[in-house]
Amino acid sequence: MTTLWRQVLAALTDDTLDDATREQIVARGAAQLAVRRAPEGQQATPDEVMAVAYEEFSLLLDADQARAALREVGRPRE
Repeated sequence: MTTLWRQVLAALTDDTLDDATREQIVARGAAQLAVRRAPEGQQATPDEVMAVAYEEFSLLLDADQARAALREVGRPRE
């Protein structure tokens, strides 16, 4: 299991996190799922990230949050 998924699972159960932090972590997870589910040769869209966040995690994201999450998961590894 990758670090991101450990963070997502922890965020979903950690009552000490504030809502903004929890949303950011879960949004990254939704973005990663949307990227993985996108047809080959196509990029995931913010609408797809918002749909995944809602369907998989019961989290409502706005388009700005979805775009930010896509940018974060799309960063090259350093």
